[in-house]
Amino acid sequence: MRSMDTQPQPAGTGGAVDESTPAGVVGARIRRYRTERGLTLRGLAARSGLSIGFLSQVERGISSIGLTALGSVAKALDRSVADFFDAGTGTPASDVSPLPRHFTLTRAETAATQYVSGQQTYRMLSDRGPDLVLEPMLVHIAPGGRRETAYGHRGEEFAYVISGELLYEVEGVEHRLCPGDSVHLRSSVPHQMYNDTDAVTTVVSVVTPRLF
Repeated sequence: MRSMDTQPQPAGTGGAVDESTPAGVVGARIRRYRTERGLTLRGLAARSGLSIGFLSQVERGISSIGLTALGSVAKALDRSVADFFDAGTGTPASDVSPLPRHFTLTRAETAATQYVSGQQTYRMLSDRGPDLVLEPMLVHIAPGGRRETAYGHRGEEFAYVISGELLYEVEGVEHRLCPGDSVHLRSSVPHQMYNDTDAVTTVVSVVTPRLF
């Protein structure tokens, strides 16, 4: 996806969004929460650091939004990331006894919470720890889809490719990551990733701050 800042859509235009798809659900909820707060697309763009054109495409279900970008939108709208997904898109972890604030232990047999956003499925790899700042995830990236515009946000980001290949753009330079390759960056640097192959790519991703 390139040059999406032209011809931005005004708030409330674009017709009904198809909420039968994950992208449609997320886009419709961004629009609803935005209008509830009386924000225009321009206002949300200013608060989230994302472009007006990209947000317009996401709201209309034309483009999907990555989880970290959605985190910026959620913060701008004073919402949690989970508010943008149907309860059915996540599998809640089993109830366990409360753990210390500085420690969590997640067993392989514990049902993991999963979220689907466009071409990407995120499986959360740890339980919530109120004093922990890392967000470890297993990400499955399906081939194709639209390319997001590179953007920056607060925190740090790490990605390690387990299988498949991934194009990871950092400051306008594309790097092809193969199994065993990794990238670690300050997230304030404009970046984006894309799967241009014909197979699913699986990545271990760790970001800060926590999204949920």
